[in-house]
Amino acid sequence: MANENIAVVVAHPDDEVLAFGGVMGRHVARSDNVHLLIMATGLAARTGDNSVDAGSLEKLRGDARAAAKVLGVGNVTFGDFPDNRMDSVALLDVVKRIEQFLDQAAATTLYTHHVGDMNIDHTVIARAALTACRPLPGAKIRRIYSGEVLSSSEYALPEHRFLPTTYVDIEAFLERKCTAMKCYRSEIRNTPHPRSVDSIVALARLRGSEAGLKAAEGLRLLREIER
Repeated sequence: MANENIAVVVAHPDDEVLAFGGVMGRHVARSDNVHLLIMATGLAARTGDNSVDAGSLEKLRGDARAAAKVLGVGNVTFGDFPDNRMDSVALLDVVKRIEQFLDQAAATTLYTHHVGDMNIDHTVIARAALTACRPLPGAKIRRIYSGEVLSSSEYALPEHRFLPTTYVDIEAFLERKCTAMKCYRSEIRNTPHPRSVDSIVALARLRGSEAGLKAAEGLRLLREIER
């Protein structure tokens, strides 16, 4: 359905590209309105005192905007939640921020994290997103998907590993996804790191092979409401 409002809620800058870069590109190509919320700063965990340098933060957010532009996403919002410490924040505060964002976006489909990811911020976002999207009368969200983030999802406990239920053909958008990831100058890595271009392509080929496609992003359908 064209001109649908799509919401993507992730913890850190680059999570959105790794998990949903191809999906977002597809939605934009269909003239859907994609709204992106990045909740945490993505920096404090790398400093000794958990501080966030304003210049480094703006540089990272500039990379996020550049990546979004590559994918055709014009609506990018940033939160200021603590990096890799979102378990120190009251879940209700996280839920309310997501509710506010979804209300402004008037979204009917949400993409967010897999609750089993190793990264604690991903887990908190996943729980908060489901809470924010509880299917009350009048709720707009009809579909919720979780996605996998290289360098987190594959490191989960065996019983928590990400297993797709849905495959999205991204053959036409794989190159664009890789270009978007290259915008993240502080996050992209060389092979064989999971956040390398080679790894991104390899995962897309693997997920594609599981569904008879040349390249795909794997998703888990968490809820779908047909009206």
